[in-house]
Amino acid sequence: MTSDNLLKIGELKEKSGVSIKTIRYYEQIGLIQAEARTSGNFRLFSPQALNRLRFIKRSQRLGLSLQEIGELLQIHDSGEMPCHQVRHKLTGKIADIDRQIAELQVLKQELTNLMAISDTEGDRAGEEVICPIIERP
Repeated sequence: MTSDNLLKIGELKEKSGVSIKTIRYYEQIGLIQAEARTSGNFRLFSPQALNRLRFIKRSQRLGLSLQEIGELLQIHDSGEMPCHQVRHKLTGKIADIDRQIAELQVLKQELTNLMAISDTEGDRAGEEVICPIIERP
């Protein structure tokens, strides 16, 4: 690959929408790597780094951690497609979301029940009660 095809970190930032600080961090933790450096020690990245950054950002939006993303990239880098592992991880994310939805539905019902408490109940409470809406069992 010629240096004409390589992207400076600023160009990678512009094309990917990922900050320079984040690109450097991803390089530090091994998610991407610079292909070379200029004589002035500036990082140069292959066009494939742009694809990796897109994969990383999309994976994060889907709820995957950087560690999980790193595992998937390692599988890819070994020459395999990580689709089976992606499916497994996304199935786990769906289960997590279902659990969170159930917890939020319980919380919503509790809040709805508390909102049914009259404001005048506070008038009858003693000084030790801050707000009967919240303190009611």
